[in-house]
Amino acid sequence: MVNTKVELSGLTLDNPVIPASGTFGFGKEFAEFYDINILGSIAVKGTTPEPRYGNELPRIAECAGGMINSVGLQNPGMKAVCEKELPELAKIYNKKVIANICGSSEEDYVKCASMLDAQEQVGILEINISCPNVKCGGMSFGTDPNTAAELTKAVKAVVRKPVYMKLSPNVTDITEIAKACEAAGADGISLINTLVGMRIDIKRRSPVIANETGGFSGPAIFPVALGMVYRTAKAVDIPIMGIGGISSARDVIEMIMAGATAVQVGAANLSDPFTCKRIIEELPEVMEELGIEDLSEIRGCAK
Repeated sequence: MVNTKVELSGLTLDNPVIPASGTFGFGKEFAEFYDINILGSIAVKGTTPEPRYGNELPRIAECAGGMINSVGLQNPGMKAVCEKELPELAKIYNKKVIANICGSSEEDYVKCASMLDAQEQVGILEINISCPNVKCGGMSFGTDPNTAAELTKAVKAVVRKPVYMKLSPNVTDITEIAKACEAAGADGISLINTLVGMRIDIKRRSPVIANETGGFSGPAIFPVALGMVYRTAKAVDIPIMGIGGISSARDVIEMIMAGATAVQVGAANLSDPFTCKRIIEELPEVMEELGIEDLSEIRGCAK
């Protein structure tokens, strides 16, 4: 019998499969399709201090190998998440969740982190310093090692739960950002967020998305994500959640061999709501086929 359990900073997951923030809402929508308690955890929708409408429509553009989105962190705000969304999720999901935090200033991040740290359902705080779809904050915190380190320290100073910094691939060297976050006290790293991309409507001769550019995600970015996880795992000693283009159990195995401890499944949830369920069901079969008894055996084994 294979063992699919993994451990993230003291939090034991039944399996390494986690729906990525922004692709799974607050879980209620997907609970209509299957028992979401089979998931390792859930990275809930990114939360800001105040409600956000998000960017103007249209926000989505299709493309070969994936999609481009510019939702703009639409969310109901911190008060609604703590008082409504998390309690409602607790009624149907009995495991700890990963709270994704976004902001436009250091004060925003600190405020959200402090409030979510106090929530019983939250097991890990994921600090999003990599969103390319907002005009202020977001990715600007994650493109400079010093800025990323300062924000990491500020958040760590007000929380007790593990802090994972979610990094952007849109930088010269992602390992330098990761090392700066580790040195500042981060408990783990999540990578990668989306690449920056766009589509042009050749009939209208203008960008498809109202925001002009957006985050490119989907199967096409998997090799990019895999390479960045591989390099980062060699540069830091803290756990990594691998994200980017994952859509199968074999992708999960590759990510773990590259050095990830767990994975997040993003865009695939939007095209097939049963993706995470299918991956979880297939993972033991693939492990048996490859002679893997425990996922810890293969973590970072690729040389």
